[in-house]
Amino acid sequence: MEKAVLPRHIGIIMDGNGRWAKKRLLPRTAGHIEGAKAFRKCLRHCVDLGIECVTFYAFSTENWKRPKDEVNAIMKLFSEYLDEGLDMYEENIVMRFIGDRTPLSDSLKAKMEKLERETDGNNGTTCCLAVNYGGRDDILHAVKTLAAQGGDISDITEDSISSNLYTSGLPDVDLLIRPSGEQRISNFLIWQAAYAEYVFMDVLWPDFSEKDLDSAIAVFAGRNRRFGGL
Repeated sequence: MEKAVLPRHIGIIMDGNGRWAKKRLLPRTAGHIEGAKAFRKCLRHCVDLGIECVTFYAFSTENWKRPKDEVNAIMKLFSEYLDEGLDMYEENIVMRFIGDRTPLSDSLKAKMEKLERETDGNNGTTCCLAVNYGGRDDILHAVKTLAAQGGDISDITEDSISSNLYTSGLPDVDLLIRPSGEQRISNFLIWQAAYAEYVFMDVLWPDFSEKDLDSAIAVFAGRNRRFGGL
């Protein structure tokens, strides 16, 4: 693909693991295992394309409402992924984790910090994993941080809020993709995706392939982005 038509930052809502498993009469955990494989393929394709940043919605602030067994299985998969490190050194990937880490186990938090630290010197694609993330919580966190700093209310600007979000330093989302047939963004990067192009796709996340990503980028490339202008 031509570099000029590529989005700088892609946001992806990894949705449909449970329905994928249900269609095959499998436990929901099987869907999450296959979804993790789709994540790896999609990330590596972003690296091959030269995408600057891609953020995956892995676990939302609302996902704690799911059955405890399912939550535990997701966290176990997440821990195993962190152990693997996804060959970050070979891929030259920069890892970031966004969201409130407070409820996570100490071992998970330590692994996340270690992977961020060890990939900080890379200069390839930045991969953000949104874990215990919510868009409203992100904005609330930024505003509370600014309030704690004191100063005059006039000092609070869009730029100051952006610089205190979990995604500080990253470009805004250009393309937001949601597979699974649902057509909502479910509290994902609501500030950062203010001018994103949305592409909803009727494919469950475990079946999401490199071709599906290419198709979404092709739709993005065909959009006329005016940002409020003519």
